Order: sequence, then structure tokens, then C-alpha cells
Amino acid sequence: MITRKQFIHSATASAAAAMGAPFILQACSSDSGAGGYDATVSSTWRPAKVPPGDKTALRQELVRYATLAPSSHNTQCWKFRIEDDAITILPDLARRTPAVDPDDHHLYASLGCATENLVQAALANGLKGDVRFGLESGGGRDGDGGGAIRVALEPTNAAASPLYLAISERQCTRAEYDGKPLSTDELRLLEQAGTGKGVRVMLLTKKAALESVLAYVVEGNTAQMNDPAFVEELKSWIRFGSGEAVETGDGLYSATSGNPSVPRWIGSPLFGMFFKPKSENDKYAKHVRSSAGVAVFVSEASDKAHWVEAGRCYERFALQATALGIRNAMLNQPVEVSRLRPQFATAMGIGGGRPDLVVRFGHGPVMPKSLRRDLQSVLV
Repeated sequence: MITRKQFIHSATASAAAAMGAPFILQACSSDSGAGGYDATVSSTWRPAKVPPGDKTALRQELVRYATLAPSSHNTQCWKFRIEDDAITILPDLARRTPAVDPDDHHLYASLGCATENLVQAALANGLKGDVRFGLESGGGRDGDGGGAIRVALEPTNAAASPLYLAISERQCTRAEYDGKPLSTDELRLLEQAGTGKGVRVMLLTKKAALESVLAYVVEGNTAQMNDPAFVEELKSWIRFGSGEAVETGDGLYSATSGNPSVPRWIGSPLFGMFFKPKSENDKYAKHVRSSAGVAVFVSEASDKAHWVEAGRCYERFALQATALGIRNAMLNQPVEVSRLRPQFATAMGIGGGRPDLVVRFGHGPVMPKSLRRDLQSVLV
């Protein structure tokens, strides 16, 4: 999920002035994987043809749909076990991000996003998904501690909902929006989609509320950028060039947020030069002020089951937004910096719950899509 700090457009221009423009242009052109990136994006997000009656191929396609969900830093922190009558989703703890997500909240919310995609895709293919959380990897019950999610599959009438059709188009759009408000009907549909069992969504659209959110985003962003562990962890998940992005199939490709695609040997030092609190905070100010609103997902309790449910609610929200032609992107700094979370909750009028996810939304451009690892990398 997660999704913020990239070096800014002026990095290349400034580096060109320092090193000589021809040198930089030649170096940038050496990142020649753009064609390969586009081809990989097309194969990643295009539905596969499943032979009629092939249950194994169908279940593999359901897993592929699940992997198109968002995840923190695009870590893809999941594994899947395919069974005859179920698919189990397991946390991949090797892909944790402890600096930004020390309690694994975002990890489990990401599993929730994958779960929702799987359920939507299953229904479109004539299977009803019954979701049970808290299973051990071996299949036994373990209350909240197991961490696995079992989606039992039963035959039903196929129904390809607008949310299912939006899976292959959804993206976290890290760009400025057009600043225009949404209609009452659009806001109602988003609120309905983002509400679940023990999770509700608050839609903030007034200017004063957005400015209040922005103040916490700026404070949280500044704290994170002054934390060397956070910066190093983020940098490790940035894919500066298209070739690097294709090779790993994960992480935050710089072009998806409108930044130059360059080799890591150029991108890495430029990141250190231009990844500064002021420029990042200025960017967030433009992002928030160009948005139609901000959604805050609030859970009744702070445990893994609710984190998974919050992820499912967010994914339905994101898919509904996509179906309506509305973009969204995360603004999670107010809930990632632990000392700010209770202050943010009070400022937003949240009583007795935990603010889990903060998301801006509005009409905006389509950005390049991110990649996913191949199926064999996530199957166990």
C-alpha cells in the first residue's frame, strides 16, 4: 500500500546541470527496458484464458487476480495455497517492512485487499468465497494468532460485478487530481463499498477537514523522513528503472508516480539529493488540495482480523472508485507514526476506534501500472 516518497522531476534536470546534460541524457537512455516494461504490464494485468472445466487453471487464475491487489510498498507480502475446495492466503513475513509497519498492520491490510480481489473474481467465475481468518498454515484454528485466511469455494451462479471488472484497471494514482467535487451518488456508492464488519469509512470533503488531514500528513511525513531506518527501507523498495522493475516484479517503480526512469546507479544518489522534507511536503499539499476528498477507514478494534477487514473494505472502495472513473492514493503518515495516530483520531472526531488507512480520492490522470511477481513465486 504505501506509496509516497520518490525523488522529484527536477532531480534529472539538476543532475544534468551538475554533470552535463548530454551525460545524463545518455545515462537515462541506457535504461532501455521501457518496451519490456510495457509488455510485462500488459501480460500482468490481462485476464488469462481458462480452458472450460479446468479447475486447476481456474484456481490459479483466481490467485493471479488476488495478486493484482495493492500492498504496502508493493511488497506483495502474500503466499497462496491452492486446494480442491479452497484457497488459503498466508502472510509472507520475509516481505515485512518493519520501519514503516512495525506491528504488521499494513501487511494484514494488504492480505485483506488480496482476499477481496479473490472473492470478487471467484464470484465472476461461478464460485462463492466464504472467508475465514485466523487459520494456522497447517489448517487448524488458532484464533487471531494464525494469520492465514482461508477462502472456501462453493459453486454458485456466476456474477461479474462492476468491482470485478475494475480489478484489471485499479491503481494507486500518485498524481494531482482535478480538484472537482464528486456527486452525492458517487460518495454514497464509495461509502457503501468501504463499509464492512467492524469497519466504517469516513468521507471528508470540506476544505477545513482536508487542511486538517494535510497538517497531520506533513507532520508524519517529516518525522518519517528524519528517520534513517524509514528512508533506507523505502529506498530498498524503489525501482528506479524499468529494467530493475521488470527483473524484480515488485516495489515502487519511479515512473508510476510520474518520475524519471533511470538506472539505479543514477537514481540512488539523486534520491539522496532530492528526497527532502520540504519538496515532499509541498507535493503532498498539492495532492491533498487537488483531491475531491479524503477517506479514513476506522476499525472497532485493533487486531489482525480487523486489519484484514479494513483491507477488504479499502479494496472494495478502490474498485468502486475505479468503476466510477475516480482515482485514489494512500496518505497513511498520520496512522503510521504511532504518536500521531491518537491525535489524528481526536482531530477527526473518531471515538473508540482505530484509524487504519487514510486515502485521498478524486478525478485524475491514469498513471503507469505497477508489476507483480509471477504466479510460481507466490504459490506454496
